[in-house]
Amino acid sequence: MSEVKLATEIRTEFGKGAARRIRRASKVPGVVYGHGADPVHVTLPGHELLLALRTPNVLLSLEIDGKTELAIPKAVQRDPLKGFLEHVDLLLVRRGEKVTVEVVVETEGELAPGSFLVENVLNTLSVETEATHIPTSVTVSIAGLEAGDSIHAKDIALPNGTTLVTDPEAVVIQILSAQAEEPAAEAEGESAGAEA
Repeated sequence: MSEVKLATEIRTEFGKGAARRIRRASKVPGVVYGHGADPVHVTLPGHELLLALRTPNVLLSLEIDGKTELAIPKAVQRDPLKGFLEHVDLLLVRRGEKVTVEVVVETEGELAPGSFLVENVLNTLSVETEATHIPTSVTVSIAGLEAGDSIHAKDIALPNGTTLVTDPEAVVIQILSAQAEEPAAEAEGESAGAEA
């Protein structure tokens, strides 16, 4: 897992106007909390933070008021239209500390011959792992699976030191048989006739 260093500034101005001024300066307002300490309002460099957040569950090394703190992103708010970062909540962590995070599920391999569809029922798994060794993803093999087969959370191999929090019986991936196109075309013809 990657660790990204970011310089922060303590934020003393609050409210929408202050947040807009921070964003105009290509920075992002945020709050750092955890370990029973009072929340610290900070300003982070926008571009560096955006690049760091491309890695799921990235570990951030923050310079806060002369001290180095480790944190993970807990909530990220983006502009719904333009996608730029509006605000970020960061959770303080310590080396060796266990945290619960969402890890992306990726698939590999090819299905058995035939027309099948892969349905990702769950795109992420909730796991407990050490804060400095958070996996970026878990990989599931779908090689040779056929329609009607499914993979449950308990069937997915997790890295050492990582334990499953998601219900072990939860279906993560299921294989469906592809439906023929003809019935859909007939249904369209019937609905067109009904409209006429």
